[in-house]
Amino acid sequence: MSYTLHPLKKQRLQRSELAVPGSNPTMIEKAAASAADYIFLDLEDAVAPPDKIAARKNIIEALNEIDWKAAGKTMSIRINGLDTHYMYRDVVEIVEAAGQHIDTILVPKVGVPADLYTVETIVSQIETAKGFTRKIGLEALIETALGMANVEAIAATPGRLEALHFGVADYAASNRARTVVIGGLNPDYPGDQWHFALSRMTVACRAYGLRAIDGPFGDFSDPDAYVASARRAAALGIEGKWAIHPSQIALANDVFSPPATEVTRARRIIEELQKAAAEGKGAAALDGKMIDAASERMARNVIVVADAIASASA
Repeated sequence: MSYTLHPLKKQRLQRSELAVPGSNPTMIEKAAASAADYIFLDLEDAVAPPDKIAARKNIIEALNEIDWKAAGKTMSIRINGLDTHYMYRDVVEIVEAAGQHIDTILVPKVGVPADLYTVETIVSQIETAKGFTRKIGLEALIETALGMANVEAIAATPGRLEALHFGVADYAASNRARTVVIGGLNPDYPGDQWHFALSRMTVACRAYGLRAIDGPFGDFSDPDAYVASARRAAALGIEGKWAIHPSQIALANDVFSPPATEVTRARRIIEELQKAAAEGKGAAALDGKMIDAASERMARNVIVVADAIASASA
């Protein structure tokens, strides 16, 4: 193990992340009663330009009037991009008026580390001016060729950054990739055309202590394809996925929750290795298979998620 280590910056349960347009108060209210772990109130792509000002007001009202913590939700807002004239007012107006109810800010189309520095500077000034004691985290959407080319440098950004999300739709557009549905697979490609991008982003996250989250799947009428996409992401180490429709929440929660049998085995691995350590051994056997320190690290990853799910349920 390298002497240089970056521990996880912030543990959050993020199996399902429901995207809710800030322009639709009815959908925002319904989101509080959903089973989603995480909710982001959107100001960007889901909101048409004429509705963006009203969406800010809707979001401020919803953050202040709905008891999201009692509903067990982690709350985020997706601001508009730094290349728009909406971004700074998104941050200033919402954080000043409702910052105490925001857990993270999702920054779209991050291309270079300085993009995050810009948002962090504004947020820090507001928190100081308003006397907020709880710091708002940042999450970055990797959804352009530039962002993926710089993903390691972005992941290494010091400060508030907690997670990276893969925005497959804009990423496909940025790369001029041929797709049939947002997050879907082109049959002309022999395999998963998003594998490289997801894997590279996940490695960057794990190297620098960030959470890795997969983005949207556009065809909400095809739950089987959504589940297949989520399972491929989970196999790489991704810990959650967006839900652009309420029907996708339960699917994400299921895929990114370790099965009971896996949790039981993880706890048995810890127990057997503790017994082996007491006997001066560095490895042991469980069900006819060798287990060692690496097995323990994998087992503890499973247990952390299982414990977080149990805590959220309680």
